[in-house]
Amino acid sequence: MSGDKLDLLPAAGIATVKQHPRSSWRCLVLVASLAIVIVFRCTNFWQSLPVTQLRHNDAKLCPQSDPLYPERHAELWKSLGWDFDQDAFTKRAVQWLGGAVRVPTESYDDMGPVGVDKRWEAFGPFHDYLVQSFPLTHKTLSLTKVNTYGLLYEWKGSDNSLKPLQFAAHQDVVPVEPKTVDQWKYPPYSGYYDGEFIWGRGSSDDKSGLIGILSSIETLLEKDFQPTRTIILSFGFDEEASGIEGASSLSEAILEKYGEHSIALLVDEGEGFGEVEGSIVAIPGIAEKGYMDTRVTVSTAGGHSSVPPPHTSIGILARLLVEFEANPIQPHLERGTPIYSNVQCLGQHAKDFPAHLRALVRTSVHSDRALRKLEAELIKEKRYRALIGTTQAIDLVEGGVKTNALPEEAWAVVNHRIATQSSVAAVQQRDTEILKGLAKDFNLTFTAFGSGISPQDSPTIGALTLTDAWGTALEPAPVTPHSEDSAPWQLLSGTIKATYNAHRGLEGADNIIVSPGIMSGNTDTRSYWKLTEHIIRYNHHNERDGGGLVDNIHTVDEHMLAESFVEMIRFFTTLILNVDETNRF
Repeated sequence: MSGDKLDLLPAAGIATVKQHPRSSWRCLVLVASLAIVIVFRCTNFWQSLPVTQLRHNDAKLCPQSDPLYPERHAELWKSLGWDFDQDAFTKRAVQWLGGAVRVPTESYDDMGPVGVDKRWEAFGPFHDYLVQSFPLTHKTLSLTKVNTYGLLYEWKGSDNSLKPLQFAAHQDVVPVEPKTVDQWKYPPYSGYYDGEFIWGRGSSDDKSGLIGILSSIETLLEKDFQPTRTIILSFGFDEEASGIEGASSLSEAILEKYGEHSIALLVDEGEGFGEVEGSIVAIPGIAEKGYMDTRVTVSTAGGHSSVPPPHTSIGILARLLVEFEANPIQPHLERGTPIYSNVQCLGQHAKDFPAHLRALVRTSVHSDRALRKLEAELIKEKRYRALIGTTQAIDLVEGGVKTNALPEEAWAVVNHRIATQSSVAAVQQRDTEILKGLAKDFNLTFTAFGSGISPQDSPTIGALTLTDAWGTALEPAPVTPHSEDSAPWQLLSGTIKATYNAHRGLEGADNIIVSPGIMSGNTDTRSYWKLTEHIIRYNHHNERDGGGLVDNIHTVDEHMLAESFVEMIRFFTTLILNVDETNRF
């Protein structure tokens, strides 16, 4: 290109041309082509970037702690590890959990107060079983029974200046539907062990957690371990019915003795670990979605059905419910939310995470456009869609008493699981707005959550009322700190990795990824927010080996893999020892 000079300015990434009059158009074509090539190659570079290189460039997207093995208690930990690897210990663990399953402890949504409803008495035999099975625990730890059946254990540490470690679990299980008993592989309260799995209601949710904690403590006591830091156990008895009688009362007792923000770390039931996008990923829950049941009630005049109005209360209710389902709450992925943190971790570390999504994860940190593209991709999957946004499900409906009588009232309940970035008030406002137009169209007075919304000037045919169905609305849980600066999170992450490695005879830091996650449901931790900001919902068991929570809780053939249960005990033990060695929190 005689007479032309091309100057590249690397610092600015810009090309400038000193043009010869005869060839300016050629230079423009060259520069445009060069720009297209650079953009194309850069785009494909990020999309095809290996996960190891991405880790190097964006290490802070999802920092990982190293495995944390006990040091001061190293010999004790090694001795316990040898015990856990023996068949004799597995047999013992199976007996502990199987025996707990054999004591039915069902809780129901309609149970009356403790002392009035006789069904609570089922927990008495379970308490007897615990005393018999864990003698050293009951000899050493103090036990207070709160509201009769709540169990509050305290293992006093030697240093009162350290905040206690708290473990939570629940004694109750969901009822077994009588019609399904014949469908179980083994009777639902048999606690049967087939050489691989322990079968029965509660074997996974959540007697594995409760018995796992007690098994760990009993084993530590057998080795003459005494904690430096106090350890508290709080075992509710109606978690499956919102914890109103159990965890709520236990929380009040702990607050009365220790005060607000008095707990160093609280660990309750949650998800475990399993293979995700080609990597093993543990997902401790750092938050829970909120909860609200909106009751939609339509009231109209009664009368004989032979002279019906254009719309009965049931017909109007049906139209209102169609409006709900025709207008689902749109999910939106937001930075700083637990599910965004989870996706960042997968994009950063998971081996088989899709390349185009990995590029979007990286750029979405600063680009709103990339964030919206990432959102659009994720919500194509049912699981992500449910976790990202506020959900709605019409679960109950009732109306009418007789075929020849016009129904004077019809009602339905719409269940909402509220996104962490939303609120009860926002959902109430949305439900109100979506039905306001139909209330006017049907000439109904409209009252929503105690406020008159659209009273009519002329006589109306009836009323539309929205209420909190049971008075149990719950805000989304506070998000647990999970940065590099959060000592409790880093200790828990290191403990997960150490437990995973030790159980498999592995070494190194990269065998399992620890990623923040979110619970789609609610646990007893809803009652413990005032005790600490460091709440983790996690049970260290393999979700993909047939022994996890994913497929078999609350249904036929609930079971737990014996090996997974032993690994849970190892996790609780390692966590107790690691927490006992730190004074960082």
